[in-house]
Order: sequence, then structure tokens, then C-alpha cells
Amino acid sequence: MRSEADAERGRVVGRFAPSPSGPLHFGSLVAALGSCLSARSQGGQWLLRIEDVDTPRCVPGAAEGILRTLERFGFEWDGPVVWQSARGDAYRDAFAHLQAAGWIFGCACTRKEMADSALARDGTRRYPGTCRDGLPPGRVARAYRLRVEPGMVSFDDRVQGTIAEDVAADVGDFVLLRADGLFAYQLAVVVDDAEAGISEVVRGADLIDSTCRQILLQHLLDHPVPAYAHLPVACNTAGEKLSKQTLARAVDEGEPARLLADVLAFLGQCPPADLAESGLAAVWAWGRDNWSMDKVPRRRIQPAPGYA
Repeated sequence: MRSEADAERGRVVGRFAPSPSGPLHFGSLVAALGSCLSARSQGGQWLLRIEDVDTPRCVPGAAEGILRTLERFGFEWDGPVVWQSARGDAYRDAFAHLQAAGWIFGCACTRKEMADSALARDGTRRYPGTCRDGLPPGRVARAYRLRVEPGMVSFDDRVQGTIAEDVAADVGDFVLLRADGLFAYQLAVVVDDAEAGISEVVRGADLIDSTCRQILLQHLLDHPVPAYAHLPVACNTAGEKLSKQTLARAVDEGEPARLLADVLAFLGQCPPADLAESGLAAVWAWGRDNWSMDKVPRRRIQPAPGYA
């Protein structure tokens, strides 16, 4: 974890935070390598967190498989692995802080009742404010939402440029505690990043639409706002993001040096054509010495090698 001395020196602390919903695929490897090289090239720390707060989506054995694959590819992280499933108390404390400040209200709405609501940019339903001023007669709270006030939230992404959003207009009051009793991703990731002293978040552009919500929570919880860089998302031939839902195949662990070199090329780093032939250690050394965020393609989605 980040020490006071690290903070005083302004030392970079990055992280990789996979969800154990399946094996590591090429797209996951892009986020892992990009975040690691960004931190290491600046002499910083790189932490690993397993985002298993959404327990219904977790596949038994997937987290352990991800850790083994990362080790096989030569990844080394600082400190112990953090598991969100063990951090409920931290999320409850943050939730209680927001609730005491009047930022949270109970919501009785079901998904069916919101089915006709407008779509937000990330594909979720924009909350229409039904329970914002109190629960309808005879209804009880199922979930708890953050009361979002109008106003623009913006940040300068190191890859994608300036991003701005009026969260109230585009998303509405979003869920922090779900109807099934689980804390929402948006709250968990903000609490985790702050406690770990994360100074930069390097991840896939599929999460860019969550960032303004997270920055809003960071302000309300008086947490520092890290720097953000959203990398292009790897897709298949149909233009779909590689994921468990799109049947993305697990990374081939037989040639880790070659696959990491492919990831470097995907991220615009232009590695030598014969780099992989020099072995895994050489690929890592070249990546650390030559990493440049300025070279990363700005487009948010592009075909993965082997899928194009």
C-alpha cells in the first residue's frame, strides 16, 4: 500500500483490478500490461485487486486462474492481493458517511418499472427520480441511490482527451447499495482506490462512462481524484468487446513473450518485430524502457490480434 513517504514524493501508484467472471483474455491482458508499464516506467508501484464484490457474476476458480496466468506472463505486483469480498466494512463506512450527509435515499423501483426509462451513455437506464422525494405509499426501499445534483463533471483523460458529463442529466441518481444487499461497483472502486493511494487509473475505455460517477463520489467522500487513462478496448470480428459474454477465449499461455509483444503493438508501442524471440524478460525490459502513453491509440475500440 502507498506510504506517507510515497505520497510526499508524489510517487505513482497504479493498479489492475480484474473481475473473476472468467479466465484472462486478450482484452484483460491489455489493461494489465498498460497499467503495469505505466506505473513501472515512472518508478511507481503496481497493485492488484480482485473485484469480486458482485458475487453472482464470479466464477468459482476464476480469480485463482487469473493470478496464475499473470504470474505465467511475468507480472509482479506490490503488496498482497486485495479482495473486494473481504472489504464490506469499508464500503459500509463510506455508505454511512454519505447517508449521514443526506446524499442517499431509498428506492422501491424494480427493473421492470424502469424498463421504459431513457438509456444512459453506458447502456443502463437513466433513473427518472421516482423515489427521490420519498417512497410511494405502501412501498419499501429495495435499493439505495446517490442523490445527484445537476452540474458538469469533467476530467482530462491521458488517452481520450477531455471528458465531461452532467451525471444528473445522463444517468440520474445511481445505485450504491443494490436490492440484493451488495454494494455497487461505483462505490467499491472509489473506496478501494482511495485507501490504496491509487494515483493513476489505467483501464479499458469500456469503463470510461463510469468515471464521472466515480469522480463525483470521490468529491463527496473527500478523496483525491487520480489521473485517468482509458486504453482502447479489444474486440472480435463482430466489433464486440472481448468478454465472457462474447465467448472470448482465454489467453494462450504457451507463448507469453509473443502475446505480450502483441499487446505492446496493440497499444501502439511499436515493438521490434523480433522482440518476442529474445524471451519474456527482454519483452518486459523493452516495455518498461520504451513505454509511452502518448503512443496509445485514441480510438476506443479496435480488433484484437487473432480475432481480426
